[in-house]
Order: sequence, then structure tokens, then C-alpha cells
Amino acid sequence: MKKQIIDFKVIGNKRVNATHFILTLQSELPLPTMLPGQFVEVKVEGSPTTFLRRPISIHDVDYKSNKLLLLIQEKGDGTRKLADLKPGDNLNIVLPLGNSFTQASEGESVLLVGGGCGVAPLLFLARELHAKGVKVTTLMGARSQDMIMEPENYSQFGELLITTEDGSVGKKGFVIHHPIWWDTKPSFDRIYTCGPDPMMKAISKLADKYQINCEVSLEQTMACGVGACLCCIVDTQRGHLCTCTDGPVFDYKELKNWID
Repeated sequence: MKKQIIDFKVIGNKRVNATHFILTLQSELPLPTMLPGQFVEVKVEGSPTTFLRRPISIHDVDYKSNKLLLLIQEKGDGTRKLADLKPGDNLNIVLPLGNSFTQASEGESVLLVGGGCGVAPLLFLARELHAKGVKVTTLMGARSQDMIMEPENYSQFGELLITTEDGSVGKKGFVIHHPIWWDTKPSFDRIYTCGPDPMMKAISKLADKYQINCEVSLEQTMACGVGACLCCIVDTQRGHLCTCTDGPVFDYKELKNWID
């Protein structure tokens, strides 16, 4: 898939909780085709400590209005600078990068599992799957109710299940503690997950137990996005691969020592 460098205009910057925000960007040019699971590399201007672009998951896309949405966690100097952007500011982006989730077929039932900022690529995925006639269930986990992000947007594409560590909303505990796993075998054809590695490994173990196809989206440091810097190497059954070019989405069975 051909990569492009596009100057976007910021048309919205919405704070969704204390640590996350959504940038709504618009291009004067038609957007290239993007797939759920892919990411972009964002150039951060005006931060003396940020030398490299920042990899951000594609949160959602509106091709009719050439809009791109990015859900970003404010963590360091680079993302703090992005959090300060205002409507009218420009943002230079390389896209689309990486591979994508394998698309389910019409009539299949799938489970999307996101923890923290790992929910970011799942909205675009839920939208695409729902449009294809796939039954979508989203399981979202967070520390507390105030950290749950955009539940109304995910629920428009299927059932939304929530867990919080403090029990302030949904079921108490982690995503692996939800009653959905208590059945003899959960009735899903596929599982897609993104979030912290420990969470995704736990989900992969459950998928392995129930023999359900499962893909994980790795949250690696991807400095260049094109496989040049080799800082995002992951050990797989095919050898050492770059997460940014051969991923970020992998079948969990392909990752060495993932669920051992």
C-alpha cells in the first residue's frame, strides 16, 4: 500500500479524560485507503526534546469529508505538544503504515478487546466489520469509570461490555474477569485485541484455551515506521520482524514465547 505524506489541518481537539484526547484532522486532498489496525507517524513541531515522529493508531476515518481521527494518550513531551494543538494548526503525517487486522466475513461473530489506549484502533475496526454484516461485541477495560473512552461510539456498532478495576462501572476486575469467558466456549469466530502486553497475553491464553482465532496489535516503540531503525523488532515463528512493517497486527500463535 502506497504511503503518503499529508499536511492536515486540525479542526478539533477533544479531551476525553485526564490523560487522553482525540484530534480531528482534515485534509484538502482525498485520503488514501486505510485499513483498521494501521497507524500513522506524526511530526511534532516545537518540542526541543522530540526528534522523531510519533506512531499513532488510526482511530477512525471519514472519507467523504477527508477526516482522520487520532485517539492519543498524553505521556511525554511529544504527546503533550500534540495535546496543545488548536483548530487551524497544521500537522504533518505519514500514512498509512503497517498491516491490518484480518477482516472477518459476513455472518461471523467477533470480539474486540481493548485496554486503556488500546481501544484506539478498535472503533475503525468495529465500523468496518459492522458495515460488512459481522456481529461485533466490544469488551473495554479501564481502571475506573472516568477512564472509559467514548462508550457511545463503540456501542453503535454492537454490544458493548465494560470492566473496571474498581468496579465503578460494568463488571469489576480486568477484561479477563468478565463473565463472557465463563461459558463452556464463548461463541466468537475471532478475537481482536489491543492494549498492554500482559492483557493481550491473557486474552491470547483464553483464545488458545477455547481454540478461537485471535490477533493482537502490539504497542511497540516504532520510531521510523518503515523498518529502517530496527527498534521495534519482535521474535516470531518467521524470525525477527519489524513491528512497524510486518505488524503491528500479529496472530498470537506467530509470536514466540507469547503465552508460554
